[in-house]
Amino acid sequence: MVKCKQSEQTPKVVAESQQIIKIGEETQSFKVWEKPLPTDLGQQAMGNPRFSMPAMLGDELSLKGLALSVSENIEPRIQCLSEASVEGLIIHDDGIILDANSVVTKITGYEIAEIIGKNIFNLLTLTSQSQKLILKHILSSSEKPYEVIVVKKDGSTVAVEMQGEIIAYQEQNIQVLVIRDITECKQTEEILHKRENFLRKQNQIVVQLAKSKTLQQGNLQAAFREITEAAAQTVEVERVSVWLYNSERSKIECVDLYDARTYCHSSGMALWKANFPAYFQALEQERSIAAHDATRDSRTQELSEPYLCVFGITSLLVAPIWLRGVLVGAVCHEHIGCMRQWTLEEENFAGSIADFITLAIEATERNVAQETLRYSEAQFRAIFERSSVGIGLVDMKAQIVDTNPALCKMLGYSREELCGSNFANYIVKQEGDLELYQQLLLGIRDRLEMERRFLHQDGRLVWTQLSVSLISSPNGEPQYFLTMIEDITERKQTELKLCESKEAAEAGSRAKSEFLATMSHELRTPLNAIMGLSQLLQQEMAGCLNDKQKEYINCIYSSGEHLLALINDILDLSKVEAGKEELLLSELPVQELCAHVISTVRDRAEDKGLLLVTEIDEQADICIADERRIKQMLLNLLTNAIKFTPAGRVSLEVKKVSSTITFTVSDTGIGIDPSHFKYLFEPFKQLDSRLSRQYEGTGLGLALTRKLARLHGGDVTVESTLGKGSRFTIFLPNQPDGEKGVVGRLTPAHASLI
Repeated sequence: MVKCKQSEQTPKVVAESQQIIKIGEETQSFKVWEKPLPTDLGQQAMGNPRFSMPAMLGDELSLKGLALSVSENIEPRIQCLSEASVEGLIIHDDGIILDANSVVTKITGYEIAEIIGKNIFNLLTLTSQSQKLILKHILSSSEKPYEVIVVKKDGSTVAVEMQGEIIAYQEQNIQVLVIRDITECKQTEEILHKRENFLRKQNQIVVQLAKSKTLQQGNLQAAFREITEAAAQTVEVERVSVWLYNSERSKIECVDLYDARTYCHSSGMALWKANFPAYFQALEQERSIAAHDATRDSRTQELSEPYLCVFGITSLLVAPIWLRGVLVGAVCHEHIGCMRQWTLEEENFAGSIADFITLAIEATERNVAQETLRYSEAQFRAIFERSSVGIGLVDMKAQIVDTNPALCKMLGYSREELCGSNFANYIVKQEGDLELYQQLLLGIRDRLEMERRFLHQDGRLVWTQLSVSLISSPNGEPQYFLTMIEDITERKQTELKLCESKEAAEAGSRAKSEFLATMSHELRTPLNAIMGLSQLLQQEMAGCLNDKQKEYINCIYSSGEHLLALINDILDLSKVEAGKEELLLSELPVQELCAHVISTVRDRAEDKGLLLVTEIDEQADICIADERRIKQMLLNLLTNAIKFTPAGRVSLEVKKVSSTITFTVSDTGIGIDPSHFKYLFEPFKQLDSRLSRQYEGTGLGLALTRKLARLHGGDVTVESTLGKGSRFTIFLPNQPDGEKGVVGRLTPAHASLI
């Protein structure tokens, strides 16, 4: 049917029409009619001498036969026209086809013999109105072509463009109809039309998404929903899904899937990278994956069984999602049904959709960062305002930029008075402060921690703990000093009082120790006289004694001996505490040292039936110590072990550990409760009042042993289990081999440096 649309005459049509006219002029023997044939062609043909045809009876001459006869007369000429043109040519008389070229047969499917004599209108799908247009414009040789639909012999239709031409020859007009198959043109136009519509639609969606407030607000889920819906509508696919990598990048998870058939969104599926290596490799390497046959495409074939076939997906268009140069996921356009050939425009649009997802992710991250920053700023401001510590912000010119209420209260000024003033006006500077600040600026120090005094508004000085750190600008340049100022005036006053009290106590202790140390002669002299005279009486040098007198003399001597040992311990302890004890260090053979102390206590151990054992490491052959004091320490430990061990064994073990030598005295005695360890080394203290009645002693032995060990630069430790025994270890530093020959005096001052 006529589409009632005029087509502009192309240069090609004009040129071909001119060619046809030229051919018509050159055809000298071309027979034409002076006027259109009447309806009764048979009668006119029989009486017209211009037609050379055999004589026929009127009733035997058919319309088709007449047309064939005419065709035979003009065949040589129409053949020339046929060979000269790619369009179909029909010679007609007011719609009755008189002849045609071979192109017409290709267009209509009719042979030339079949088409001659037909009415042109029988080949077209026309309405009555359309027939009038044909007669008026085409058959009357209008200059403009018209588009019509031709019905082929097999019943199918084809779009053609028809244009009537009148060729003048020997003062006669020949009516020629030029027919051109425009099926490919129409298909091309349709493709271009679809492409234009898609691009127009794509541009509208892109502009719509670019202006969308949802993408800018940071609601990622809402943004995904809007993007997938827009993509499904534009590309006209059944499903659009967004997949993102997990934090370990071991899989991609579907965060949104829009089904255009049900208008529903879902999520939750996952594809593991280890299970689909080809697909993930294509994502990372290719601009997009346009799989027309997704189940056979090498990039997506491995998705067939677990995903594509499950949902009936035949064609897949995948665009990777990149964020700051890193692949973070993919957006998939999933077509269901017959296979689909993806166009370049659709691939480009899929890439744009992936870019919008990137923008949505960036907007979300930016909003989260801004919200976190706002929250941090609010927290910092709350801390800044409510902190009990004074906080000040000082610029590089030492001008105060901001202060908190605590600092204002500390110095007695308002914020308005402090801001803009010089920070140095309020701090009492000390020598070397400038160098410290320069070290902070140069990065040698991270912060400054120091005690400084600040000047209060009323003139008094405020002791503070000052902490200064540097705040840099985004480009790394120093911008501000952050000062944290804590008022420690009360603490300083307390410290001063404590120092005074400590000094007074130490002075009293020193006075006591000095007094006891100076009393050694006065205390020992009477005792020596008592013990000496007791010994003379025991030897009966002044005469014989009876048994009772001997008992009294022995009691006087043993009591004096015990009292002398006690006085010696007290004097030794006082001397050490007073700092007047000096050690004479020398190289001592460990074997001889241990043999001496063991022989001293052996009788006591045998009296109680105890086994006395010695174990000495071969490498522990020499120790550096004061001979008298090391023997005193070992005897104290061995005597205590024997005293508190009812039965079993007492052992002395010596080992060399690195640059240290250890003397360990262990027993199987009554043991010590670990909660009492803290009282062990305090002088004049026994752990239990019951022990003082059962085991005699003053509690000075362990206290003196520890002080002497520390005076050597070592220490004493204890391990014990109640009811199972105890283990005391003396640690003494042992000088390197090259210094073993060094001997000398060691004072408490030297010992503090070891």
